[in-house]
Parts: sequence; C-alpha cells; structure tokens
Amino acid sequence: MTASESSIITARAAAKAAADKIAQDIVALDVSERLALADVFLIASAPSERQVNAIVDGIEEELAKQDLRPVRREGRSGGRWVLLDYSDIVIHVQHEEDRVFYALERLWKDCPVVDLQLGDDASAKAPAASDAE
Repeated sequence: MTASESSIITARAAAKAAADKIAQDIVALDVSERLALADVFLIASAPSERQVNAIVDGIEEELAKQDLRPVRREGRSGGRWVLLDYSDIVIHVQHEEDRVFYALERLWKDCPVVDLQLGDDASAKAPAASDAE
C-alpha cells in the first residue's frame, strides 16, 4: 500500500506553502506501509521559533483554502517543534536544532520519499537515508 493521491496532493500544497515561507530541508516520507495513522509525514525546519510559527501559519492558511483543518495541533506556543495532524498527513515543522537532535528522517529511513515537485533548491533528497548507506 502506498500513500493515497489525495495525501500526496495535500503534502505538496503544504510543502509549497512552507517553501514560500523559506522553510529549509522540506522532505515528505510515505509512511503508509509502516504506520496506520497516516500516509505521509512532511518535515520542514527553520532557524528560529518565529520562522517556525510563520511556516505553520502559511501551511494552515494554504490548507484552509482547501477546507482542510488540522484535527490536532501541538507545540505551537513553544515554536520549537509544531505538529499539525491532518489525519492522512502529519506535518512536523521543527527548529533546525531540534530537527538534527530528533532526526525523524533517520527514524523513518526505510520509508520512500515523496516527490514534492518543489525543484532542487527547496526540497531535500532524504539526506539521512542516503548517508546511512
């Protein structure tokens, strides 16, 4: 089983919104075969708490245009790691220090990377997975 087309479309819209707010290292992982809760994890980072929150605002505004609202939001007040749960897609926007420390890509390195169609500059090519080989 792979991520649904609607999940991939939502992930791409969220990734574009994150890129528009200068998010760094935007990566989407197809976790559908490993996790029953979601199809896609979208991970992005920023160098400051203020930028983390700006990225989250941009994502929420963009997905609200598609009548999508998170069923759960965590970490907003701290601005270090904000989780937006849209059921089929879970978005993690992390401060770059927390991203390095928690290394979500390494934890989920066996999951396929979703092509976000952002171009070479905005999207990472799953650095943790390729470094492990």
